[in-house]
Amino acid sequence: MKLAVLVLEDEPPVRTALARDLAEFAGAVRIEIAESVDDAWEVIGEIATDGDILALILSDHRLPGTTGVDFLVSSTQDQRTASARRVLVTGQAGHQDTIRAINQGRLHHYIAKPWETDDLKNVVRDQLTTF
Repeated sequence: MKLAVLVLEDEPPVRTALARDLAEFAGAVRIEIAESVDDAWEVIGEIATDGDILALILSDHRLPGTTGVDFLVSSTQDQRTASARRVLVTGQAGHQDTIRAINQGRLHHYIAKPWETDDLKNVVRDQLTTF
């Protein structure tokens, strides 16, 4: 059994940057990347099937078809994701979206794009430790 981190990001260069910045955690936790909300739910199913535990979700806000905040809110209602820590990584969430993420999506942290690599790593380390 391994802890897993799900990164939900639709932009390829940003996905690449997040994967690069999280590479140091790959030996200790499972890092999964999803391009869309549908892809994220598929990955969540794979994590559960493998007997691993989703510990942390890093989600962008602006996504095709829905928003990261909508995904975070819905993730609170699914037993596979309900206990996961939630971090919004975005430069485009408005005030109302952010409030909704906090109040309904049980948001644990907000990281503004562009992020500082050390800040991202510290947030991920803190969230995994808290989990």
